[in-house]
Amino acid sequence: MVASKQALNPSARDFVPERRSLASLRQAAKTCEGCDLFRNATQTVFGEGPNHASVILIGEQPGDMEDRKGEPFVGPAGRMLDKALDEAHIPRHEVYVTNAVKHFKWIWRGKRRLHQKPSIRQVTACKPWLEAEIEVLRPKILVCMGATAAQSVLGKTVLITKERGKFIDSDFGRVTFVTIHPSAIFRQRDKEEQKKEYRRFAAEMKLVQHKLQSLAAA
Repeated sequence: MVASKQALNPSARDFVPERRSLASLRQAAKTCEGCDLFRNATQTVFGEGPNHASVILIGEQPGDMEDRKGEPFVGPAGRMLDKALDEAHIPRHEVYVTNAVKHFKWIWRGKRRLHQKPSIRQVTACKPWLEAEIEVLRPKILVCMGATAAQSVLGKTVLITKERGKFIDSDFGRVTFVTIHPSAIFRQRDKEEQKKEYRRFAAEMKLVQHKLQSLAAA
């Protein structure tokens, strides 16, 4: 009965190594078949950053460019994130960036591969990788960028409009901050709305920096 349930609800848990480091996790994740997304993705896109990172920035899933390059946050949303981090005086090379889901879910639209939101089952199946990353890094702050990341970390449906800009306790025992995914900035109606949304996002990255400083001083 247990085996049949595992077959119906596949998970990355069977692929996560017992002896864990960022290097061993990244290597093991390359062959993950914990959900069906591996079938159409180019490759696993694992998190990146230093072993001593005090902040983990968590997005939803890799995009088209990330899927092709095998690196997280290297597309337009990544550049927007880099700009906000720079304004907040948070060096990109000092934080760890990852996603709740490690494979790109997409659909053809003409000649383009367009993002599709991962299902709850797919997010749940991939969660063991995120749990392992957090276990190895033991960061001070988790930054959930978007509803999918927040749902994965907090274990419940999260309304970004309600929780955005707040520091919340999570089951991981880490200070957790909720904000938008930087890609949401591009979805605003016009340039002025995009600028307004970016300024708010950049201000939230400054809140994360201030929180990190207060935790270090405590």
